[in-house]
Amino acid sequence: MTFRPLHDRILVRRIEAEEKTAGGIIIPDIAKEKPQEGEVIAVGAGARDETGKLVPLDVKAGDRILFGKWSGTEIKLNGEDLLIMKENDVMGIIEHTIAFKKAA
Repeated sequence: MTFRPLHDRILVRRIEAEEKTAGGIIIPDIAKEKPQEGEVIAVGAGARDETGKLVPLDVKAGDRILFGKWSGTEIKLNGEDLLIMKENDVMGIIEHTIAFKKAA
């Protein structure tokens, strides 16, 4: 089954947090919070402005995003837990940059 969000909605897969701290302590399931980071799986066509013009979304499929703790609606699609949310629930896009060391 495929799913295509409508308007300014996006489909997101949560990215699970690490189960250990940097010091090696294992975090039990009851102490874990739901991750607020996810990967965009699908996006809608965009919202319409006051003049009826289609405004495309800033996020695209494959982007890693941060969102609010209570954002979105949880759904199960093909046995996988996913979120549907509006684009304005997204706080930002995580961009991975490669840091190069300067030769001394």
